[in-house]
Amino acid sequence: MRLEHIAFNVADSAAVAAWYAENLDMRIVRAFDEPPYIHFLADSAGKSLIEIYSNPLGEAIDYRQHHAVTFHLAFAVADMDAARAHLVAAGATLDGEIDNRANGDRLAFLRDPWGTAIQLVQRVQPMID
Repeated sequence: MRLEHIAFNVADSAAVAAWYAENLDMRIVRAFDEPPYIHFLADSAGKSLIEIYSNPLGEAIDYRQHHAVTFHLAFAVADMDAARAHLVAAGATLDGEIDNRANGDRLAFLRDPWGTAIQLVQRVQPMID
Protein backbone atom coordinates (compact mmCIF):
# COMPACT_ATOMS: atom_id res chain seq x y z
CA MET A 1 0.00 0.00 0.00
CA ARG A 2 1.18 3.52 -0.72
CA LEU A 3 -0.22 6.97 -0.19
CA GLU A 4 -1.87 8.24 -3.37
CA HIS A 5 -2.98 11.72 -2.33
CA ILE A 6 -3.96 14.07 0.42
CA ALA A 7 -7.01 16.28 -0.09
CA PHE A 8 -8.19 19.60 1.23
CA ASN A 9 -11.30 21.68 0.75
CA VAL A 10 -10.89 25.32 -0.28
CA ALA A 11 -13.23 28.12 -1.29
CA ASP A 12 -11.83 28.49 -4.85
CA SER A 13 -10.20 25.27 -5.98
CA ALA A 14 -9.58 26.42 -9.56
CA ALA A 15 -7.62 29.49 -8.41
CA VAL A 16 -5.63 27.53 -5.82
CA ALA A 17 -4.81 24.76 -8.31
CA ALA A 18 -3.68 27.26 -10.94
CA TRP A 19 -1.45 29.09 -8.44
CA TYR A 20 0.11 25.83 -7.20
CA ALA A 21 0.74 24.66 -10.75
CA GLU A 22 2.33 27.95 -11.75
CA ASN A 23 4.40 28.55 -8.62
CA LEU A 24 5.09 25.22 -6.90
CA ASP A 25 6.21 23.21 -9.93
CA MET A 26 3.06 21.09 -9.84
CA ARG A 27 1.03 19.80 -12.75
CA ILE A 28 -2.76 19.52 -12.92
CA VAL A 29 -3.34 15.91 -13.97
CA ARG A 30 -7.13 15.85 -13.66
CA ALA A 31 -9.70 18.61 -13.23
CA PHE A 32 -13.48 18.81 -13.28
CA ASP A 33 -15.37 21.93 -14.34
CA GLU A 34 -18.48 21.01 -12.36
CA PRO A 35 -19.00 21.02 -8.58
CA PRO A 36 -17.11 20.22 -6.43
CA TYR A 37 -14.44 21.42 -8.92
CA ILE A 38 -11.93 18.70 -8.11
CA HIS A 39 -8.31 19.25 -9.16
CA PHE A 40 -5.59 16.63 -8.78
CA LEU A 41 -2.07 18.03 -8.88
CA ALA A 42 1.12 15.99 -9.20
CA ASP A 43 4.46 17.09 -7.83
CA SER A 44 7.42 17.61 -10.16
CA ALA A 45 8.61 14.03 -9.60
CA GLY A 46 5.19 12.62 -10.45
CA LYS A 47 5.15 10.63 -7.21
CA SER A 48 2.81 12.63 -4.97
CA LEU A 49 -0.67 14.05 -5.52
CA ILE A 50 -2.77 16.59 -3.74
CA GLU A 51 -6.49 16.90 -4.37
CA ILE A 52 -8.02 20.35 -4.10
CA TYR A 53 -11.77 20.83 -4.29
CA SER A 54 -14.58 23.17 -3.26
CA ASN A 55 -17.10 20.83 -1.68
CA PRO A 56 -20.03 22.36 0.24
CA LEU A 57 -20.42 19.11 2.22
CA GLY A 58 -17.32 20.04 4.21
CA GLU A 59 -15.82 23.13 5.73
CA ALA A 60 -13.22 25.16 3.88
CA ILE A 61 -10.91 25.81 6.82
CA ASP A 62 -9.41 29.27 7.18
CA TYR A 63 -5.83 28.18 7.81
CA ARG A 64 -4.82 31.78 8.57
CA GLN A 65 -6.42 31.18 11.98
CA HIS A 66 -4.09 28.24 12.72
CA HIS A 67 -0.36 27.98 13.33
CA ALA A 68 1.55 26.61 10.35
CA VAL A 69 2.45 23.44 12.26
CA THR A 70 -1.27 22.55 12.44
CA PHE A 71 -1.42 21.87 8.68
CA HIS A 72 1.08 22.60 5.97
CA LEU A 73 2.23 21.31 2.61
CA ALA A 74 5.98 20.77 2.50
CA PHE A 75 7.99 21.15 -0.70
CA ALA A 76 11.62 20.14 -1.18
CA VAL A 77 13.75 22.91 -2.68
CA ALA A 78 17.35 23.11 -3.80
CA ASP A 79 17.71 26.84 -3.08
CA MET A 80 15.73 28.11 -0.09
CA ASP A 81 16.39 31.80 -0.67
CA ALA A 82 15.43 31.73 -4.36
CA ALA A 83 12.30 29.65 -3.70
CA ARG A 84 11.13 32.02 -0.94
CA ALA A 85 11.74 35.06 -3.11
CA HIS A 86 9.86 33.50 -6.04
CA LEU A 87 6.83 32.62 -3.91
CA VAL A 88 6.69 36.03 -2.25
CA ALA A 89 6.81 37.68 -5.69
CA ALA A 90 3.89 35.41 -6.69
CA GLY A 91 1.74 36.53 -3.75
CA ALA A 92 2.77 34.28 -0.87
CA THR A 93 3.61 35.82 2.50
CA LEU A 94 6.42 34.89 4.85
CA ASP A 95 5.44 33.18 8.08
CA GLY A 96 8.57 33.41 10.20
CA GLU A 97 12.27 33.23 9.52
CA ILE A 98 14.33 30.44 8.01
CA ASP A 99 15.03 27.72 10.59
CA ASN A 100 18.63 26.58 10.12
CA ARG A 101 18.85 23.19 11.82
CA ALA A 102 21.97 21.78 13.47
CA ASN A 103 22.19 19.02 10.85
CA GLY A 104 22.28 21.62 8.04
CA ASP A 105 18.64 21.31 6.95
CA ARG A 106 16.82 24.59 6.29
CA LEU A 107 13.07 24.97 6.86
CA ALA A 108 10.77 27.93 6.26
CA PHE A 109 7.04 28.60 6.36
CA LEU A 110 5.09 30.81 3.99
CA ARG A 111 1.37 31.25 3.36
CA ASP A 112 -0.19 30.92 -0.07
CA PRO A 113 -2.48 33.80 -1.12
CA TRP A 114 -5.43 32.02 0.63
CA GLY A 115 -3.58 31.49 3.91
CA THR A 116 -2.65 27.81 3.65
CA ALA A 117 0.78 27.13 5.12
CA ILE A 118 3.54 26.01 2.80
CA GLN A 119 6.82 24.76 4.18
CA LEU A 120 9.96 24.86 2.11
CA VAL A 121 12.48 22.19 3.01
CA GLN A 122 16.11 22.24 1.90
CA ARG A 123 17.64 19.05 3.23
CA VAL A 124 21.30 18.14 3.39
CA GLN A 125 20.26 14.52 2.84
CA PRO A 126 16.86 13.89 1.20
CA MET A 127 14.64 11.61 3.28
CA ILE A 128 13.03 9.96 0.23
CA ASP A 129 13.72 9.79 -3.51
